[in-house]
Amino acid sequence: MKFDLLKKDGASKARSGVLHAPHGAIETPIFMPVGTLGTVKAVPQETLKEKIDAPIILGNSYHLFLRPGIELMEEAGGLHKFMNWDRNILTDSGGYQVYSISDQRKIKEEGVMFQSHIDGSRHLFTPENVIDIQRSIGADIIMAFDECTPYPCDYDYAAKSMRMTHRWLDRCFEQMDNTEPKYGHEQSLFPIVQGSVYPELRKQSAEYIASKEANGYAIGGLSVGEPHEDMYSMTDLVCSILPSDKPRYLMGVGTPANLLECIALGVDMFDCVMPTRNARNGQLFTKDGIINIRNKKWENDFSPIDDELTPDYSKAYLRHLTISKELLGAQIASTHNLSFYLWLMCEARKHITEGDFAEWKNQMVKKVSTKL
Repeated sequence: MKFDLLKKDGASKARSGVLHAPHGAIETPIFMPVGTLGTVKAVPQETLKEKIDAPIILGNSYHLFLRPGIELMEEAGGLHKFMNWDRNILTDSGGYQVYSISDQRKIKEEGVMFQSHIDGSRHLFTPENVIDIQRSIGADIIMAFDECTPYPCDYDYAAKSMRMTHRWLDRCFEQMDNTEPKYGHEQSLFPIVQGSVYPELRKQSAEYIASKEANGYAIGGLSVGEPHEDMYSMTDLVCSILPSDKPRYLMGVGTPANLLECIALGVDMFDCVMPTRNARNGQLFTKDGIINIRNKKWENDFSPIDDELTPDYSKAYLRHLTISKELLGAQIASTHNLSFYLWLMCEARKHITEGDFAEWKNQMVKKVSTKL
């Protein structure tokens, strides 16, 4: 895996590049659709490729481990073959899921004991077996096992958690060194910066993570309820420390405005469930602002959802499907939102190349934040 940094914006820290990965090149900045269980909800793989043109999607180790299970995953030949996806995959290690089921898990130095949300069965995740799980899944980019601290979080807990995440990272790298890929392609381990919203901790963590030789670096523990100003300040601080010649991945972020602001701070890669989750609830992201398609104002609006991205269906028709809870409504809305997110990344790359990203970004942030 190799990263070519192509252009830097003169008026911000935005940059464009190409990440050469095992299953094809990934132009950055990029948004990665979330496919937790081996599916981007309501969106077929051919749509992801032919219409949305996503070069990489996400899977999740925690969920895939519980169902369908690692034995079946290996029997299928890995997640790529299982879901018929010949482009890149990134897998989250399960750290965020551990955070989100705080009433069903116990964290200790060895790892995390947790109860399955499916049947209540008990399992232990350690840095070592999480690497093994991701080897079996076969993702191109795999994430280190970490603890995602909640917000708010007191300083002492954040510091203790960060230091444990660093120790777990060392064990992840050791396990990577002691194992081999299972399906004939390279796998790259991305370490994760933690430290909550404390600048001193974020600096310590970023410096520790930056000292590790990796093909990319991630920023975790943000977009968990903290004010946007804190997210931006922590991201800016961390990006100033992480290596400039490697991609930077901000995990779990976010709204179109969040993406644009964080690109301006030097982030290259994003993921979030927002475009598909919000689509299923009738919220559309567009170049002009945010549409709640359930609102009555769209009932008789026969104009296209988007002249360029979704020209074949009217707002009135999508509203009818959404109100009627028809599955096609979720599919159209999800496809549209992901198409918009990928379009936004393409436009960002174009304006970085043309040298007017900062000006364009300031205009777009206002537009995409407007409720229509």
